[in-house]
Amino acid sequence: MPDLSSARPSTTPRTPAPQSAGTPAAPQPHPLAVRDVAALGEQVLTEVGTAVVGMHDALRTALATILAGGHVLFEDVPGLGKTLAARSLATALGLDFARLQCTPDLLPADITGSSVFDPATRTFEFRPGPVFTGLFLADEINRTAPKTQSALLEAMAERQVSIEGTSRPLPNPFHVLATSNPVEYEGTYPLPEAQLDRFMVRLAVGYPDQAQEAEVLSRRLARRHEAATVRQVVDPATVRAMQAGTEAVAVDPDVVRYCVDLTAATRGHRALEVGASPRGSQNLVLLARAIAVLDGRDYVLPEDVKRIAVPVLAHRITLTPTAWASATRPETIVADLLHTVPTPTTVRTR
Repeated sequence: MPDLSSARPSTTPRTPAPQSAGTPAAPQPHPLAVRDVAALGEQVLTEVGTAVVGMHDALRTALATILAGGHVLFEDVPGLGKTLAARSLATALGLDFARLQCTPDLLPADITGSSVFDPATRTFEFRPGPVFTGLFLADEINRTAPKTQSALLEAMAERQVSIEGTSRPLPNPFHVLATSNPVEYEGTYPLPEAQLDRFMVRLAVGYPDQAQEAEVLSRRLARRHEAATVRQVVDPATVRAMQAGTEAVAVDPDVVRYCVDLTAATRGHRALEVGASPRGSQNLVLLARAIAVLDGRDYVLPEDVKRIAVPVLAHRITLTPTAWASATRPETIVADLLHTVPTPTTVRTR
């Protein structure tokens, strides 16, 4: 068994001290070994599973996305526990958590913050917005206007926001989990392609089966109050060390080429008007590596790429009008490409 005494924080949960706007980035941590990252990741998922029912695969992909340095978009109907999952994941990872309910009248400054005049000192003082946190949940992001949605673009890409001519770094780690309601179109604003491309994955939770739904009700009745509590497993410094350990894993050139071939195949598909960009193939490699690390492997298999190809690529492609009119789904096209693009026959594991 790996010795994780140096990687685990104290067993007493604590609230991480908030990082103020303008705080310099933390130094590069020492990478954790793959076996330690896998063990801690399993502990995080187990702890989150005490509060969230029936979302293990989606949560595992979301955790892998965080280890890969990416952002997550949950697109599904309301009432499936997406907010609870995000809050529980943030608590287990020891990250500061902020939730913003998106509405049509929301302004960019409501996300990034703004300067407020202080009559006592007769000066303007910057008040950070909710984006200055470790895990930021933008709930129903498609309910706010495009100019407000775009306020997250710089934050997601550069881990900073520019306000009144000043660039202010965000905490490290910083990750965005956004939810989107795909069944209502009245009063909503579809995310533009540039915004969608910033999300490493788009996940759908789906309805729980009857046994899982009964488990949700039983847990609610048993705890006798609304809030579900989750224990902190790691802290932000350990999360950074886990991310550094993931970055230290090499990927075989054949797997890299496979990711490029899959992405390139979307650009020539007759049902697609626009294929996935090179950011799609890069995210395939990065997320497949994180999936392998969570499985306890220091090498990536083509099967790892296949497991995450749909959530990584489906939201990066645009259907032709004919395909859209015939109710073709992007997920189906990506799944079909997995059967047509040749899979590498050999991969070096060391």
